[in-house]
This record gives sequence, C-alpha cells and structure tokens, in this order.
Amino acid sequence: MKFSKLVKALFDRVVAAIALIALSPLILGVAIAIYLRMGSPIIFTQPRPGRESRIFKFYKFRTMTNERDAEGKVLPDEVRLTPFGQFLRKTSLDELPQLWNVVKGDMSLVGPRPLLVQYLDRYTPEQARRHEVKPGITGWAQVNGRRTLDGRWDEKFKLDVWYVDNWSLWLDLKILFVTVFKVFKQEDITQEGQATGQEFFGSKTDL
Repeated sequence: MKFSKLVKALFDRVVAAIALIALSPLILGVAIAIYLRMGSPIIFTQPRPGRESRIFKFYKFRTMTNERDAEGKVLPDEVRLTPFGQFLRKTSLDELPQLWNVVKGDMSLVGPRPLLVQYLDRYTPEQARRHEVKPGITGWAQVNGRRTLDGRWDEKFKLDVWYVDNWSLWLDLKILFVTVFKVFKQEDITQEGQATGQEFFGSKTDL
C-alpha cells in the first residue's frame, strides 16, 4: 500500500506537469478571454482544507464578476455568474488551474473535492474521514452524480469515505477515465436552477 501511494504521488505530479505544458495554449487563451470579459483577477483563489485538514490556497479560473449593490454588498452568485463563466463551468475549463495545486502537492488528480474551510467543524467524525487523503480535481462522488449531488451532502460524503476505504491505483484510473467521458458528454454539470452549490450546515440540519 505504501508503494502504491508513492506511485500515486509521482503519477499525480508527472501527469499534472505534462498536462500544464500540453494545455498551456488553452490555459493562456482562457486567461486572456477572462481578462477581456471580466478584467482582473483572472484566477480565483480561496483557502481550502487538504489532507489532515491542512489549509492550502486553492486555484480556479474566475467565473463571476465582482458586481455589488448600492450598499456595496456583493450580488448573489447567480447574478454575477456570466455566460462565459457558465461555459467554463460546463466544460470544466475553470478547473484547469488546479493542475498547479497537484504539481505543488496540495491536491491529487483524484480524491474528495476540497470544500470550504468553515465546513470543518460541521462534519461528523465519519464525514471528516474524507480528509484522510488529499483532495482531488475529480473524485468518486463526482463520477457518481457530480454537481447533481449538490445539497445531498450525506450521499456525497458517503461516496467520499467509500473512496478513502477502497482506494487503489486502478480505481483512480477508472475515475479519471469516467471523468473525461462525462466532461466530453457534459453530463451532471450543475444542479438545475442553481449557479453554485448549496451550503453545508451540518448533518443535523441536512438530513
């Protein structure tokens, strides 16, 4: 198992580095398009919990504007999400900067998706086990419902913990293959009628 984890770590960084180089024209093109449509910043950054709940800086391409109301409050996500931002999310192009997170060692190609820091004290002990491994760009929950699981936190976390308990290199390869297939088919992109996912308030209020 220890050898397999070393192979996973090496595989992650090598594949992510190769992908960054191979996709650099696409990444540059997306960055320029975001700047022309929304200005700066081009990259959205946010602290997220990684393995053993260690906090790291998470990267995504920006998909929303910084529009505010007359009182200076940020407008709702569904208002600030631009048509181009919707396209980036639909095609998963907004996730490309996370390849750098993988190269840095903060994330893996496959693992439970990194969620918000404020959720850390809302997990049950069983749900918190999702942090026993590095978070991933894609994961078992994503290929078993992807964003259509938004709001169904108990199901999502069960899938995350199942991945922790059943991890293998072959499972990672299967998830990567299915992810590519779903992205090309544009399946399970987002929950109908929502720009972003529902907030997790804890299992007592979620169930």
